[in-house]
Amino acid sequence: MIRVVVVDDSTAIRRVVCAVLRSDPQITVVGQAEDGMQALEVVARERPDVVTLDVEMPRMDGLATLRRLRTDNPRLPVVMFSSLTEQGAATTVTALTSGASDYVQKPAGGGAVTASMAAVREQLLPKVRALGVRREVAVLAGAVSASVPADVQGGGAGAKAARRQPEVVVVGCSTGGPDALSLLLRDLPADLGVPVLVVQHMPAVFTTLLAERLGRVCPLPVREAVDGEELSAGQVTLAPGDFHLRVSRRAGHARLHLDQEPPVHFCRPAVDPTLESVAAAYGPRALAVVLTGMGSDGAAGARAVAAAGGSVLAQDEDSSVVWGMPGAVVAAGAADEVLPLASMAARIGQLVRRRAG
Repeated sequence: MIRVVVVDDSTAIRRVVCAVLRSDPQITVVGQAEDGMQALEVVARERPDVVTLDVEMPRMDGLATLRRLRTDNPRLPVVMFSSLTEQGAATTVTALTSGASDYVQKPAGGGAVTASMAAVREQLLPKVRALGVRREVAVLAGAVSASVPADVQGGGAGAKAARRQPEVVVVGCSTGGPDALSLLLRDLPADLGVPVLVVQHMPAVFTTLLAERLGRVCPLPVREAVDGEELSAGQVTLAPGDFHLRVSRRAGHARLHLDQEPPVHFCRPAVDPTLESVAAAYGPRALAVVLTGMGSDGAAGARAVAAAGGSVLAQDEDSSVVWGMPGAVVAAGAADEVLPLASMAARIGQLVRRRAG
């Protein structure tokens, strides 16, 4: 059983969230709290596997509660409940880049609460299941092994070498991604010298705020992608919410393209379209980096990069919030190296700066 504590100052919303969670036979609600102070007491007593946490509460709000939880329980998965207002989105992005695992849209108040149950169920249950077991057991066109082959672990001599010096880096992530991106981008060298494209599963209002937030910690400039813009060395470009990001290259000039083609893996933006276009545009000069996230988005794109002779790095299971996306890349045989998050930025710098083979 996955043990969950529900924290919200609204009795009606706690009732909805608890009802949704209890509808799953794998999940049990072991405690409830109406503010952050009470939440800390309940979590210390019940030791849950997952906490759902409201953003706006009396006495101690969601951000302050998250900071305390992270101090006392650094690996405890926390799902934030966020309104889609600009203020709610800004607070949620701050929470996600400060260690929250994921977020769910908060149901409307009043008579609309019951009508929101289906939406909460669709968003919340898969995340709680994946976070509660700390690993995702996926089936990708056959049996998938969670083990990592010895020749791709770490960055040792056994890892396959990149055929060419990368001229572009693409980073894809989902659940746990904003916090992972904060740590990764913070440690990138200021003189990296190649474009960095980032695809994070997130809606439009959130990606704008995420780009601003990441720009405060990254030594490189960070902004959302603009359709038709040329890729710029030393620039981090984030796919905007509700748009796929693709790349084309002619006569040595690479441009960004945004489109609203159907979602891939139920996501838009999705990682696969970006990686597949970069594989076609850059061939062996592409470097793909797949970080924490639910599902298998990024596996097909990583295979395309590998088939074109490019390099693929995947985050390891222990440092991932959910090892779905990077695990799928490993299971597909596309990963050159599987690394902890703390080692990823340095490895990207090493690969980009090495001499072309």
